[in-house]
Amino acid sequence: MSVSTPFYYYDLTLLENTLAAMQAAINNPNFKVHYAIKANAEDRILQTIKKQGLGADCVSGNEIKKALEIGFEPNDIVLAGIGKSDEELDLAISQGIHSINCESIEELEVINEIAAKHDAVANIAFRINPNVDAQTHHKITTGLNENKFGIPITELDAAVDEILTHKNLALKGIHFHIGSQILNLNPFANLCQQANHVIANLKARGIVLEHINVGGGLGINYTDPESQLVPNFVEYFRVFEKFLNLEDGQTVHFELGRSIVGQCGSLISKVLYVKKGVNSNFAILDAGMTDLMRPALYNAFHKIDNISKEGELEPYHVVGPICESSDTFGKTDLPKTSRGDYLKIRSAGAYGQVLSSNYNLRDRAAAVYSDEVSLEEYISNNERIEELEAV
Repeated sequence: MSVSTPFYYYDLTLLENTLAAMQAAINNPNFKVHYAIKANAEDRILQTIKKQGLGADCVSGNEIKKALEIGFEPNDIVLAGIGKSDEELDLAISQGIHSINCESIEELEVINEIAAKHDAVANIAFRINPNVDAQTHHKITTGLNENKFGIPITELDAAVDEILTHKNLALKGIHFHIGSQILNLNPFANLCQQANHVIANLKARGIVLEHINVGGGLGINYTDPESQLVPNFVEYFRVFEKFLNLEDGQTVHFELGRSIVGQCGSLISKVLYVKKGVNSNFAILDAGMTDLMRPALYNAFHKIDNISKEGELEPYHVVGPICESSDTFGKTDLPKTSRGDYLKIRSAGAYGQVLSSNYNLRDRAAAVYSDEVSLEEYISNNERIEELEAV
């Protein structure tokens, strides 16, 4: 098998092991996980996840279409997003999805009008901004008052008053999402306290919800992925078991993405040049920010391995070929690196391929799966091909 670099390599065995560990960590039959499609929307990834019985968390109409195409049942699909178009809402309502996470009072009237056209009742979950600090990067924090997401908790009563005036809407749940790449579990405990407050207030108004959606956000180990290829799902779910006060029959929905797929994907790239610099040498790759945007977007760290070499480490500034100063994967130590070496950029299964672009009219990186060829076999085959071509 020959695929030109850069390409994404997915370890399907690790993905299956991660899903199995997640399922084993759930002791409550009322806990339901919806996979956040925005993390990775590759068909084979989605098919593997669907087989494990997860639902789908969608943030666009096309993600709903993709979920349906893969085989997710409409009742296992939820739609979120602060700026849903009329077309996306029309699709969600016409397909009879589980619920729409409503992010503003203004949105309720629009959803009601579209539901009325279908002579339907749309199931609504209020996305509430709980003003909980996720203690993560400010660009992936979503649950503070300063963020654009959700209905402020102070406006909940007004939102309830509004929805009760619309005959084509039914309040079925509440929804939260405080941020991503959360490693300290304390913010989730704080979220539970806020959720308990909301649940009690609604119950006092005679409203008992069917489900509580606590979002996602569980992080992964980018610094030393080998030490923790599978996140600690047991402790994560235990927080909600311990701190969330539920009424009989209420279900809890989770929207996990990164923690499921993050470690199973790597970006494989080839070194084009090693350029001597003032403070460190530049390893210039054929992969760039068009293939993996996270370092440019968030200054995110990804561990990088030279899978062609071993030996004493030297400092390198690993960069891409794009004409942007932000096109860098960061500084790291590698064995003495040369043109033609293969580098493996780890923990790229989430928000990697799905964020790629064809800026500079570059080709998008392909996907290669572990059941098609092992990475070692791929590298060996390509090196033999290159040797023959050189002759």
